[in-house]
Amino acid sequence: MKPLSYVCARNVAEAAAFHGGRPEARYLGGGTNLIDLMRMGVERPDILVDITRLPFDRIEEQADGSVRVGATARNSDLATHPAVLDRYPVLSQALLSGASGQLRNMATTAGNLLQRTRCGYFHDLSRPCNKRVPGSGCAALDGVNRDHAVFGHSPHCVATHPSDLAVALASLDALVELVGPAGVRTVPVTEFYRLPQDRPEQDTVIRPGELITSVVLPPVPTGADSRYRKARDRASDTYMLASVAAMVHVENGVVKHIAVALGGLAHRPWRARHTEAALLGTKPTTQTVEQAVEEELTTAVPLRHNAYKVELARAMAREVLGSLTVGHRKP
Repeated sequence: MKPLSYVCARNVAEAAAFHGGRPEARYLGGGTNLIDLMRMGVERPDILVDITRLPFDRIEEQADGSVRVGATARNSDLATHPAVLDRYPVLSQALLSGASGQLRNMATTAGNLLQRTRCGYFHDLSRPCNKRVPGSGCAALDGVNRDHAVFGHSPHCVATHPSDLAVALASLDALVELVGPAGVRTVPVTEFYRLPQDRPEQDTVIRPGELITSVVLPPVPTGADSRYRKARDRASDTYMLASVAAMVHVENGVVKHIAVALGGLAHRPWRARHTEAALLGTKPTTQTVEQAVEEELTTAVPLRHNAYKVELARAMAREVLGSLTVGHRKP
């Protein structure tokens, strides 16, 4: 057994000092993903820095209409917060589809964003995985890749990111606030995750020793509506095959704002920029929505076993965007 130290930080400075930016140090919140990976031997930290006593568990409405969500706010609290239910239904829907009630009571906002891929080869220590052991190869590339990426993958990794929350946040243009040795900075969630390229072990743009302190939900355009739709093998399985999150504002029949994110299809939440560009400023019809979805999906590059994901995403995106545009009924 590898020796392991555990410390409970009393403030941010102490947490940063304990972590020290070392590769084998880990921050511990709810632990719902990290502890599982430690049991498997995938994660082997030498120190756990408990941050649950830091003052990051609040969900606060701001004067400008935004909402600041603390890094250690529990998923169950976020999913049922009145401001989220009222203004960001896509976020509540995503969280409630993402895990059991027991897990939502433990899982934190930051931990949800930082969870690792559910690729079976990543979890299997007997198989090569560049994400787990850089330079060892990608067993999924020529293996069973039914659950893997159709966008943004590379010869080094074809894994997908599993967070439902991240997909919803991408459709909201949320911001991730971090603090680290170089100070405080803010990163759009759409830029927070990396594509694998030749460094798939680096999931995010977090710098050594940085700590997520909060996520900011921007003000919602007046009259905008949002929705999350997810497909999985069975209702008892929390992990997505594909998902769609969208926020749309239609005024006088014209699309004034649109943001669409696809989940389960790439190394990060995939913003459907082609679809957005095709619909923004238009008076949508069923036909134009279908064509706009195609604008994005024609760029997909399926693997041997997962071409079905493109058709699945096509059907869900058409249904979600159709309900928010063509089926729009708000004044």
